[in-house]
Amino acid sequence: MSMTKTTDQTVLVAMSGGVDSSTALHKILEAGYQAIGVTMKLWEYRDSGGNLVADSNCCSISSINNARLVCEQFGVPHYTLDHQPAFRRSVVNNFVDEYLAGRTPNPCVRCNTFLKWGSLLEQAREMGADLIATGHYARIDNTADTPRLLKGRDPLKDQSYFLWGIDRATLARTIFPLGDLTKTAVRTIAGEQNLPNADEPESQEICFIPDNDYRRFLNDYAPERSAGSKAGNFIDENGKILGTHRGIAGFTVGQRRGLGIAGPEPYYVRRINPATGDITLATRAGVTFRSCRVGELNLLAGEAPHSWRELTVQIRYNHPGVAAIVIPEKNSSLRIEFAEPQFAVAPGQSAVFYRGDQVLGGGIITEGIVDE
Repeated sequence: MSMTKTTDQTVLVAMSGGVDSSTALHKILEAGYQAIGVTMKLWEYRDSGGNLVADSNCCSISSINNARLVCEQFGVPHYTLDHQPAFRRSVVNNFVDEYLAGRTPNPCVRCNTFLKWGSLLEQAREMGADLIATGHYARIDNTADTPRLLKGRDPLKDQSYFLWGIDRATLARTIFPLGDLTKTAVRTIAGEQNLPNADEPESQEICFIPDNDYRRFLNDYAPERSAGSKAGNFIDENGKILGTHRGIAGFTVGQRRGLGIAGPEPYYVRRINPATGDITLATRAGVTFRSCRVGELNLLAGEAPHSWRELTVQIRYNHPGVAAIVIPEKNSSLRIEFAEPQFAVAPGQSAVFYRGDQVLGGGIITEGIVDE
């Protein structure tokens, strides 16, 4: 949705309490919209353990207070809504399930898909708001027949990777006020508006794991299940046993640290077998993949994958993207053949497909293929 000046529409603005969403609210008001600020309380940090002193995450008391203060400063109503049960069910429990199954999940993708563009849009309807806005660094192009999701203008902050799972129909009701801005510009605007969070540092960790230690989180949140994580052997590419491990939940494809296995060259995790508990290790050269399979597809461009040409695929956040060929397979899955072998293609991560800046869609990686 463009930022054309208007006065007859109300926008529900998702307010995390950080500088991005606060600046997004300012831009919405600057464009002439009416606004309502909403903070989604998704998590109680007492439930997660870890570093409770550093209380700067979204959903923390200080962040909720920041959101309220910013809304008061702009004369905008602010509401805090409890979505903890839905977040636990759709995001946190899935996070645990995936790691215990030997996969590497991306909780931000699921949060956007099921909460930000699920619950938030429903809330907008209940409050009489026409549109929603968030502080994501992405853009929506409304010049075509149907809206197109595009990368954010700032390549260092682009967050379109996390948005592939949202319903295509919701793009027409979404505004990304920061899509054309850099992070530096956002901080400058926040400073000019005297926002209380203008200089706050960015949070890089998973929002419900303050210390960024997912292994500790699994043990604290699901101790019985974590204790039963499938133990097994470390093996090499020929099946030779190199050692043992206590559970597959503590490992991810491409991991080097914490293996405790010595060799002439450093070992990396190449494959995790959830059925046997075996974890295959290889040198870095052996952890490059020529292709992968992707399921759970969501198509945002309104095009069938067999028509996609001149693609790049991003296989994790901050991955630079690689040219690829998409081959449709059975059961609505795709095989992705990379122009160049890629390191650490991890099942459970998202593969997102781009044509230039446009997000065509995405899916979940089910298998990395070394050679076939």
